[in-house]
Amino acid sequence: MYEIAINLEGKTKKNLYEQIYEHIKKEIQKGDLKCGEQLLSTRLLARQLDVSRSTAQLAYEQLLSEGYIEAVPCKGYFVCEMEDLYDLKTDAAEVQKEEETIPTDCRYDFTPNGIDLDHFPYAAWRKLSREVLKDDQRDLFHLGNPKGEASLRSAISAYLHQARGVKVQPSQVIIGAGNDYLQMLLSRMLGTDHRIAMESPTYRHAYEIFKRLGYDCCTVSMDRQGMNVQELRESGADIAYVMPSHQYPMGVVMPVKRRQEILQWASEKEGRYIIEDDYDSEFRYVGKPIPSLQGNDTNQKVIYIGTFSKSIAPSIRISYLVLPAPLMRRYEQVGRNFSCTVSRTDQKMLELFMERGYFERHLNKMRALYKNKHDLLLAGVRQLHGVKGILGERSGVHILLKMEKSRSEEEWIARALIEEVRVYPLSEYCIDHNPRDPVLILGYATMGLKEIPAALERLQTAWN
Repeated sequence: MYEIAINLEGKTKKNLYEQIYEHIKKEIQKGDLKCGEQLLSTRLLARQLDVSRSTAQLAYEQLLSEGYIEAVPCKGYFVCEMEDLYDLKTDAAEVQKEEETIPTDCRYDFTPNGIDLDHFPYAAWRKLSREVLKDDQRDLFHLGNPKGEASLRSAISAYLHQARGVKVQPSQVIIGAGNDYLQMLLSRMLGTDHRIAMESPTYRHAYEIFKRLGYDCCTVSMDRQGMNVQELRESGADIAYVMPSHQYPMGVVMPVKRRQEILQWASEKEGRYIIEDDYDSEFRYVGKPIPSLQGNDTNQKVIYIGTFSKSIAPSIRISYLVLPAPLMRRYEQVGRNFSCTVSRTDQKMLELFMERGYFERHLNKMRALYKNKHDLLLAGVRQLHGVKGILGERSGVHILLKMEKSRSEEEWIARALIEEVRVYPLSEYCIDHNPRDPVLILGYATMGLKEIPAALERLQTAWN
């Protein structure tokens, strides 16, 4: 078991959890921490470093969300497989740049990443964990179906059809540990001699993964309806990566007409595909959920990708692909060589969580909670000095503030930091150009209902 040895610095811009997180990450990148090596529990780590357990938990959660470690129920935290996926080495300049961009410690953090873990269904998860492991179920410790367990794929199919209007059979579902792995699996099926168009601003992590996998990536501008189809045609791309139900980070919901235009573009040429990333469609606070793009696809052109990271927890590390028929045939040729990267015990627990109604009840509870936070935040930001407009409201777990040009993004952020409030720039998600106006991102999933008014009070002071 790996025991961390690090001298934590009190007088530094980095808070304690960031220091722990960075130390472990670098040990993994250098290869000093090997795949499969077990880390200390959060309780033991906190005791060894003389920090609070929540600090240790935050460090592990960041490593979990980035895919450096995984949590195995009833066993602990283990280092993930890193080799042959990406080149994680960076030169000195890149490391220095990364360190320089780490924000200072703050009392209030409007991060757009993360979820509300205070309301995670711990009791239900513990109950299912004990149930799955209480008997000598030897089958769970054999290597399973490369696609994932048939029973879980059936549960996911039923949910997607009922809640998202996805046209799917269990045989079309492929389960994997995180979207990164599924992107890699797709690259093996599609090959890398494609050009992928992504919206700008976009989910930068997915863009970087595609680049590292060897794809030629380009960006296409957005309007109020989503990806500009005319620019898509002119880009020379044959794969379009879109988030039609709630674009990240802009929050745009793609209307039916634009969806039909994207589907028409894909059907015009053999070999064109659309990757639909449906990462947080569960959280919509006005009207009914927006149906999936895949549900309107009549030409087998949409590759649907989803995850339980936002709806349950990042450490669950269970994502899924729904492949169209042409790619299912390709998967049978090359994809079956890759074993499923999610343990069968975790799959069984999630299956029971869905089948017994825990998942639906949890979603309903979280939807109500996030709506309360959303409404509270919206009411407060409308009163803030310098806010010209609000974007991306009514769904998801973040909003965007269009700010006056009297200050730059950096200046608005710096003033907030003085008051110990952390907000985020939209420009970080722009690949080829920055927004004309300064735009700030405020996530509210990790903020408490009492913290939001206190943080807004500080922003009022900072921005006056």
